[in-house]
Amino acid sequence: MAPPTVTLSFDNGPTPGVTEGVLDVLAAHAVPATFFVVGRRLADQAGRTAVRRALADGHRVGGHTWSHQVPFGLADDATVDRELDDTSRAVADVGGDPLLFRPYGVGGALDERLMSGHGAARLCAGGFTCVLWNAVPRDWVDPDGWPDVALASIDTRPWSVVVLHDVRGAALDRLDAFLLACRQRGAVFTLATPDDCTPVRAGAPTTSYPLLGV
Repeated sequence: MAPPTVTLSFDNGPTPGVTEGVLDVLAAHAVPATFFVVGRRLADQAGRTAVRRALADGHRVGGHTWSHQVPFGLADDATVDRELDDTSRAVADVGGDPLLFRPYGVGGALDERLMSGHGAARLCAGGFTCVLWNAVPRDWVDPDGWPDVALASIDTRPWSVVVLHDVRGAALDRLDAFLLACRQRGAVFTLATPDDCTPVRAGAPTTSYPLLGV
């Protein structure tokens, strides 16, 4: 059986004092990752500095809404526009990719709350790439046990898009052990994403577009 492919991503940061530790571990294992940042967390210099280091280290940086409070499927059009536009501007300002976006899914759920018709239309018209996930080990709930959950998920599919979090009380303490276990499995890490986790790619819907709930 071919070794698993893993796309590693971190949501909800940057968190000064945590994101730097995540970057240290990634560097030690030579693993690339994508950081989907919350726009308002780029308002302070420490957050911007952490994100710029991530970019300098070769990682990708995209947006994960401005407030991380209202999923687009439950938001009015004006809120969707504001969350999307303000986040894109903040990401661009630190040198990230303003057209790389991950919507807010409540607890990692892929359901009708994830996206509205207006939001999906904005992503397509704006040329966005929308990245979802297929492995959510809930590191923010179980900061000790999440690697076992993640590895069990990785073992079931050829390509996993794993969602972790660079926030306090989440992935950091067990990240080194997780990456070591992945390497022992021969895992190949990539920044690319499969179509089934990328419902919109450069503004064009893919075969997984119905996952947006429209």
